[in-house]
Amino acid sequence: MSITDPHFAKDEAAQLRFGTSLVGASRSDLAAALRSLGLADREIRMRVAQLWHWIYFQGATSFDMMLNIGKPLRASLQQHYTLERPQVVAEQISLDGTRKWLLRLPPVDERDRGAEVECVYIPETDRGTLCISSQVGCTLTCTFCHTGTQKLVRNLTQREIVQQLIVARDRLGDFPGQTPPSNGLIPSGEGVRAVSNIVFMGMGEPLYNFDNVCEAVGVLADGDGLSLSKRRITISTSGVVPQIAPLGDRAGSMLAISLHAVRDELRNRLVPLNKKYPIKDLLDACRSYPGVSNARRITFEYVMLKGVNDSPAEAIELVRLLKGIPAKINLIPFNPWPGSEFECSDWETIERFSDIVFNAGYASPVRTPRGRDILAACGQLKSETQKLSARARLALDEA
Repeated sequence: MSITDPHFAKDEAAQLRFGTSLVGASRSDLAAALRSLGLADREIRMRVAQLWHWIYFQGATSFDMMLNIGKPLRASLQQHYTLERPQVVAEQISLDGTRKWLLRLPPVDERDRGAEVECVYIPETDRGTLCISSQVGCTLTCTFCHTGTQKLVRNLTQREIVQQLIVARDRLGDFPGQTPPSNGLIPSGEGVRAVSNIVFMGMGEPLYNFDNVCEAVGVLADGDGLSLSKRRITISTSGVVPQIAPLGDRAGSMLAISLHAVRDELRNRLVPLNKKYPIKDLLDACRSYPGVSNARRITFEYVMLKGVNDSPAEAIELVRLLKGIPAKINLIPFNPWPGSEFECSDWETIERFSDIVFNAGYASPVRTPRGRDILAACGQLKSETQKLSARARLALDEA
């Protein structure tokens, strides 16, 4: 499917309508919303700044909290718009502290029955990473990835992408005056936010939802609101080559490449998109990625599949292929899911592979599997509601 296919164009439903939420809106969206309420242009700029502060810095859940906005305007906002977040259908907490949320999104039009997506929070002692989704389902059918078994439903809007961070900060007590939950690991300390990093590594191919992803990054990185550094926002692609350079120009984020093989014939099987954009074309695009340098290295993700892509010869070829690209290689132990044909490489094999890459001068951390027990690890996300037990749903509804 072409990246210019209308199915992947910026969703018309992303435009703000009466009755929709302002959470996730851009500054221009907020200006349009205020204009729809009859405000004059000379007043709109000030009101946008106020709304921005309350929504993204304070995490306001009600217009009544916005005390520096007059009562008549608050009442008008309350009448025509909301500050609604996606519904948390379920929260699962792993033994290692990883949290996974299944979110139900409000319908975007009369044909939409309310899609569901998953996002995952991975805490460390000094930082917290939120893995967010860009699509409902996925179109790429990578054979090692559970998400790839769920057909694409639709793109997420810019607002729905941003709302995942808002939900996470709500649940983690990460807005001013909120209290963090008592269960599970939450980073703490002066200047430490519960969510400090964002990775677009959840459901979907971000570069097949290019406009909405780029606009979402603009909201996430705005210094007057959510204030995430673009160096802490990483967008992962399976290799949509024509959109890689535009991503760097427009979003300015860090780039990750879902590589997983060093030969086209194998990558064609693991990542079918490779048939359209083979390894050479992909790596050429990486070499010219705007802003790439030793300080802004590209991350190459490489899932370790037993007997498939984990030989010393393949490690040597990986080093050869990446020559001249400022890069680090994340080795990802395969995370099993029901029905998968693959197994994870033995630990000794992973260590030998890592040593070859490291000795060639590349950082080659082995990603510690997180959230495997709740199917929250890399490649395990899939949003079908039926995965959840009736008991878990009842407990959440009662809560």
